[in-house]
Amino acid sequence: MLRIPCPHCGLRDEFEFRYRGDASVRRPAAGADAEAFYTYVYERTNPAGWHLEWWLHVSGCRRLLKVARHTVSHEIQAVGLPDDPIALPETSA
Repeated sequence: MLRIPCPHCGLRDEFEFRYRGDASVRRPAAGADAEAFYTYVYERTNPAGWHLEWWLHVSGCRRLLKVARHTVSHEIQAVGLPDDPIALPETSA
């Protein structure tokens, strides 16, 4: 089971959270064309290795967290708030 260290609530089981998507892509500006939004929504990579993700702590503090997680081992390297800079480790899957 995945355990996420919430900066506000401490170490918690993953069932308290909801995955909210890829934190490494940015939403297009409001005036962007349809192709930019199509790319944002549908054209995603499926990385094997370190990845930045959004997780919402729905059964705790209800805060949105940025998590650096390894998609193969599920190891969590760092957890922070949305504006926190989080660098991914430079390793392969």
